[in-house]
Amino acid sequence: MAGLIKREDIDAVRERIRIEDVVGEHVTLKSGGAGSMKGLCPFHDERTPSFNVRPQLGLWHCFGCGEGGDVIAFVERIDHLSFTEAVEYLAGRAGVRLRYEESDGAVRHGVEPGTRRRLLEANRVAEDWFRSQLSRTNPLAAGAGRFLYARGFDDDALERFGVGFAPAGWDNLANVLRSKGFTERELVASGLCGEGAGGRRVYDRFRDRIMWPIRDVTGATVGFGGRRLSDEDASVPKYLNTPETAIYHKGQVLYGLDLAKRDIAAGHRVVVVEGYTDVMAAHLSGVTTAVATCGTAFGADHARIVRRLLGDAADPSAGVLAGDRVRGGEVIFTFDGDAAGQKAALRAYGEDQRFAAQTFVAVEPHGLDPCDLRLEEGAEGIPRLLERRKPLFEFVIRTSLSHVDLETAEGRVRGLRTAAPVVAGIRDRALRREYARRLAGWLGLPEPEVLAAVRAAERRGGAGPGSGWGPGGGAGAPLATEAPRPVLPAVTDPVTGLERQALAVMVQLPLMAGAAGADSIEAAAFANPVHRAVFEAVQAAGGAARALDEVRALAVDGRGREEVERAALARWVEQVRLGAGPEVDAALTALAVVELPVAGRRGAGEWLDADSAERYARDVITSLARMGVNRRLTELRGRQRRMSPQDEGYREVFEEIVGLENKRMQLSMRS
Repeated sequence: MAGLIKREDIDAVRERIRIEDVVGEHVTLKSGGAGSMKGLCPFHDERTPSFNVRPQLGLWHCFGCGEGGDVIAFVERIDHLSFTEAVEYLAGRAGVRLRYEESDGAVRHGVEPGTRRRLLEANRVAEDWFRSQLSRTNPLAAGAGRFLYARGFDDDALERFGVGFAPAGWDNLANVLRSKGFTERELVASGLCGEGAGGRRVYDRFRDRIMWPIRDVTGATVGFGGRRLSDEDASVPKYLNTPETAIYHKGQVLYGLDLAKRDIAAGHRVVVVEGYTDVMAAHLSGVTTAVATCGTAFGADHARIVRRLLGDAADPSAGVLAGDRVRGGEVIFTFDGDAAGQKAALRAYGEDQRFAAQTFVAVEPHGLDPCDLRLEEGAEGIPRLLERRKPLFEFVIRTSLSHVDLETAEGRVRGLRTAAPVVAGIRDRALRREYARRLAGWLGLPEPEVLAAVRAAERRGGAGPGSGWGPGGGAGAPLATEAPRPVLPAVTDPVTGLERQALAVMVQLPLMAGAAGADSIEAAAFANPVHRAVFEAVQAAGGAARALDEVRALAVDGRGREEVERAALARWVEQVRLGAGPEVDAALTALAVVELPVAGRRGAGEWLDADSAERYARDVITSLARMGVNRRLTELRGRQRRMSPQDEGYREVFEEIVGLENKRMQLSMRS
């Protein structure tokens, strides 16, 4: 969806979503001390819990892998969504209507949360009904059963993939949905039903078809793909998909992604096949990273989804074979060996250089698709096909040469003119030179002649399918990659430890820290540069006093104290994070979840004891402030000893020393 989501709507999502509920769906959380929860990190293998959640601040951090952030970041990471997708998912869950700011300043409203929930529910009801119709006891589904069983899919496989059947008839599903309370408008908006001319009749879109549910990356059913059973009417499309709806966009979904996403992310490999049965056959053959497009060619949006799942942005060694696996991840396209399959491979080449990972093509020489290959060769057939994969660059170049007669001089020259722009479009310079040398061998032409033709094509900007990413598009330039998230510096001495404790109090307990005088502390009190940067980020956001302002602003809503404080602190810490760089942000999330040595209340230990927390905050902040004062006094007295009373600036140094002595006395009285 175009446009930026309004900031206040994002804040509303954060406030309404309880991070412990979202994280708890993926991680078994237990009390990790007062105000904290802990569990095994879902992003790396570990035996001892190092994944921490601070519900009151809405933040999480893993001390094992360094990942951390708010609830939006967690959904991004766990479900492999973009920021916008994660916000939209959480907004639908929380009932927040999102508004989008267009480039011209206009505000566009997104799908009503209630509408989205209704459409998802309609698809869920439809899936259950389609599944119930695919029964051995239903004579109407006999043909569907024979089709599926003949292709090697048993009842367990059909259950696993949610395969169903839409019987013939004009309003079978429509009547089911009406009985569940769905309106005529909702039937049409869901894409499950069509509307006759003039809106006179609402009818089932899917009739006499085998049905596959199409799910988004979160596992929610957003649409369907249906295959006709009868071939009598050639005017009826063989495959029919849900039309574009508010929740279904065919260019942004991949069939099987909900089942494959974890293995794709873990193994850094994705296999793109052409149909629903091919995905099923691949998964049942152990290739659990298989996905397919839904009634459309593999496009730029699909490439972005895959790239995000692979998690490979800029490995300079991507594509280098190490045994049977490829460094940095790989994308394998499987196509039929016929002309249509070759055409699909050429289309894919146009998207290839959007990937940092090396892309391959696996073509079955006898024209068998993965489903047929499984029937022919058993469960080992598809893995063997993938072992025979070829780099997509090579496949495209060799395909371009297959249409000319290389036995003649004219054919070789024509082949050079055809293939040189394709080679010139290869982004990586080293790889481009290597394929230029290979092209010389395939053509039987002198290498200098081929290299000269490729360079000439480079100067022209290329003319092949990959020319859009040729020299003019930064050939050989590395893609941007996210820097590793650093952890907090190790505590090696009492001074660093005190700094750490004070910052944790400021981040977790800003109201108490402010009352204890945190905003009067000088940045010079922090010797560690990371600690100092975090403190400066807190001060830039208005200091601890800003948290109190947020509480006062929200208190007028009539909400309870705990609810107000929770929302206010989450809003305050987000303001601090907005002004922080990546290193400081990583440190902030870690500080937000470190355990404080403070007693808890409420048997589960979910909340801090207020009296104990206030005493701890006062002691830590006062100790740090005193240490900062002492450090500054030592520095100033050293400077004073090197000066004479007649020196310029002597009086200013003297007055600052007097002021600091008074401040130290006040701090001593406070403790």
